[in-house]
Amino acid sequence: MAFNGTWKIERSENYDKFMEQMGINMVKRKLAEHDNMKMVIEQTGDKFHIKESSTFRTKDIDFTLGVPFDYSLADGTEVSGTWELEGDVLTGKFTRKDNNKVLNTTRALVGGELVQSYNYDGVDAKRIFKKA
Repeated sequence: MAFNGTWKIERSENYDKFMEQMGINMVKRKLAEHDNMKMVIEQTGDKFHIKESSTFRTKDIDFTLGVPFDYSLADGTEVSGTWELEGDVLTGKFTRKDNNKVLNTTRALVGGELVQSYNYDGVDAKRIFKKA
């Protein structure tokens, strides 16, 4: 339950390049750089409830570890996949519905920060959150 709490975006690394690789246009990429993302994470056993809120949308996400589910990214890209807990790292593997390419993501606590890492089609990025 270490992920429980409210997390606010602190900084991003290579996020614009990652979004470009995902096929997100420049206007949306520029807006996303300043989205003021906040996540409220509640874990109960193997079930998670995450409320994502940003400048652009608020979305509730419910999932159970190891159980496939569908999700819509902020730009509207539809994916399907699962989250697993490997040690103390949440590992997600999601397949895009439009082109079957895989988006890998992890969430890990590093030095009191929540580090969300992404890999898509050879491009890596990170978004780092601080507890609010």
